[in-house]
Amino acid sequence: MRLGVSLSFDSADAADSKAYIAGLRLVERTGFDSLWFFDSLGRGSFRPDPVSALSAASAVTEHIDIGTCILQVPLRHPVELAHRILSAHFLSGGRLLLGVGAGSTETDFEAVEADFKSRFRELEEALPVMQSLWRGETVRNVNLTPLPSAGGGPPILIGSWAGSRWIPIAAKNYDGWIASARFTNIAQLKEGVARFRGDGGSRAIATNIPVDLAADGAALSDDDHFDLRCGPEEAAARLAMLAEIGFDDAVVTVSTITEAHMTAVRALLS
Repeated sequence: MRLGVSLSFDSADAADSKAYIAGLRLVERTGFDSLWFFDSLGRGSFRPDPVSALSAASAVTEHIDIGTCILQVPLRHPVELAHRILSAHFLSGGRLLLGVGAGSTETDFEAVEADFKSRFRELEEALPVMQSLWRGETVRNVNLTPLPSAGGGPPILIGSWAGSRWIPIAAKNYDGWIASARFTNIAQLKEGVARFRGDGGSRAIATNIPVDLAADGAALSDDDHFDLRCGPEEAAARLAMLAEIGFDDAVVTVSTITEAHMTAVRALLS
């Protein structure tokens, strides 16, 4: 199983741009497989625009995958978003993993005067438009003329926590599925990944996994949400359980952005 990381902006270690950029570099230096960015609008604390953050990460890393988990597609116009994503994919050297979803926070939609109720339909309509543009096709009199190194665009991963409809779509039509440890319990993760694999899905990613290696957490039950709020030995056992369930990637959210802590977290899956 691969281990990815998202850097929390609730940390003093990400309080200014230099510290944050240093943290992005640290993710690769300490051996993580991927670096991920969330998408939210004005929920009480600052979060960078994920596509801008992707571009910054592309400039300061060389090898690791860079992804969104997840980008709320219906908040943007699909043609404009396709252009931005293609640009980020090009700048990353083809390392971008595009995790997308319909969104679940109504206030984000109110902020940009978008229709919350139609978000699933808009997601379903937007993705083929974006893919057509990435293939170099003309859509609405626009042709993005992708460079060969970015032609076809990035892999698309569908974020759907326990969706009976979108998990099969992720398996059959796209490149993977993103589940959330924050919004689903372990029983739901097991059931979801079994359905995803049963429909031929290739890459399953569990994200939103909080970490506190100083906590005294016991073994988890199926009714618990998955986290790493426990000692290192138990945390390693939990990651092994996640891999046994059938996930290919785990994405942890790190609040302490120091080399010692990042190294300790990475060592859980060494």
